[in-house]
Amino acid sequence: MVKYKVTVSRTSCISCGVAPAVCPEVFELGSDNGKNKVVDKYSVELTDEISVGVIPKELYECAKHGADSCPVSAIVVEKVED
Repeated sequence: MVKYKVTVSRTSCISCGVAPAVCPEVFELGSDNGKNKVVDKYSVELTDEISVGVIPKELYECAKHGADSCPVSAIVVEKVED
């Protein structure tokens, strides 16, 4: 099964809200520090510096659009194999 790893550099994030606006299924601004993060449903790691999640292939286009929209390139989406 193909899945995708989504990594958000919360240290690079400027909290502009673009990624959550274009892909709320994957991204949200955290209540902890106001920085972008992967939603709890897909989150596998969350610190002040990084947010990592694993999403199904159905959400790839949405997550990629969010990543491409980030003005500081703080989001990376990469394919992972089970």
